[in-house]
Amino acid sequence: MKLSKLPEQCLMLLYLGRWLALSSIVGLLAGAASSALLVSLDWATSTRLSHPWLLWLLPVAGLGVGLLYHHFGKAVEGGNNLLIDEIHDPQRIVPKRMGPLVLIGTVLTHLFGGSAGREGTAVQMGGVLADVVTRICKLDKEDRRILLMAGISAGFASVFGTPLAGAIFGLEVLAIGRLRYDAILPCFIAAIIADQLPGLLGVHHTHYVVPFVPQFSLLVLGATIVSGIVFGLAGMFFATATHALTRLFKRWISYAPLRPFVGGVIVALAATLLATDKFLGLGIPTIVASFSQPLPAFDFFGKFMFTIVTLASGFKGGEVTPLFFIGATLGNALSYVLALPLPVLAGLGFVAVFAGAANTPIASTIMAIELFGPEIGTLAAVACIVSYLFSGHTGIYRAQLIGDGKFLRSPDGAPRSGISGFRRSASKGSAEKKDAPIDEQTG
Repeated sequence: MKLSKLPEQCLMLLYLGRWLALSSIVGLLAGAASSALLVSLDWATSTRLSHPWLLWLLPVAGLGVGLLYHHFGKAVEGGNNLLIDEIHDPQRIVPKRMGPLVLIGTVLTHLFGGSAGREGTAVQMGGVLADVVTRICKLDKEDRRILLMAGISAGFASVFGTPLAGAIFGLEVLAIGRLRYDAILPCFIAAIIADQLPGLLGVHHTHYVVPFVPQFSLLVLGATIVSGIVFGLAGMFFATATHALTRLFKRWISYAPLRPFVGGVIVALAATLLATDKFLGLGIPTIVASFSQPLPAFDFFGKFMFTIVTLASGFKGGEVTPLFFIGATLGNALSYVLALPLPVLAGLGFVAVFAGAANTPIASTIMAIELFGPEIGTLAAVACIVSYLFSGHTGIYRAQLIGDGKFLRSPDGAPRSGISGFRRSASKGSAEKKDAPIDEQTG
């Protein structure tokens, strides 16, 4: 009997079994890789804190990372953007060396005091491992796209302990205003499986506490909207500043390995002159403190500057954990002027600055619920959506396309209803140019 003559539900059982198997494999691989990353970063952070003099070797580490990528990693320098581009328009298998290169580069960045995150590394390793599976199983282009998205979801979910947010992130990050529902099952299965691995291997995530969420009122709603505007602008400025400084480094320093060397000198000198290490590494202790006590009002700006110099000069890691730091400390500062409890504003900033910078309001809202509890869900949704709207059509991922504009008109002035396909985001530098129709871009 031909498969086409079977009832739809029977075909769906075959589909379910196939993608359960493929997604579970990707989830297991990505979860194990993220566990290794988290253990390595814990070691790197504790070693740096025990030996403060390592900061002065940050320029040397930067030169080492630069040379590593210059000689062995030119094909994978795009990082997350390379994965997103491959999902939009599959051209070639993602080189396997992306995984070990970004892991080594990230550990070196944190060992010697660079200000960076970890999700970029986890996402890239998840994508590489997913592409290994596509190669072994000889999947076609459409299935490869889906499995790459599952790898992204698995990496994000396992590194933060947020399986539902990780699943939605893989669906939402590709294009502003569009979701890929054909990948919803693989992304969720891979994210859920990957999230289990760190705990089973004895690796635990940081817990954040929002002890009290005020009852909904017009005053609370107004304060949440105002905070969302501020968080969105912060996310926009972070993305814009990072891209601009990256271009300046490339223009001023033609030899690529020297860029992270110079960036390392700037970061080491700045930390020494300020006599603080709170802006180095992930900054988890400060993030945790922002939920429980008032902090200096400009802590968010310190992390902002340290991170854009670190990443723009060529160090490896990610933007998301620094964005959590910036958002949580900015929310902490806003508690002086807005009628919301300090822990609530810290939690809203934690997710909403990321929502604006990455253009992922749904994933960010779900992350708030997973990390802080369902009580904050309504306020988190408002803050993340407002932040998303006010961050403009730029973002930390240059390969992200524009599916539907955020406003009544798209970035090129055309009515929103007239957008029939994807456009490059403003951060890519070609927001004025319409890409291929949606059926050609995404299948």
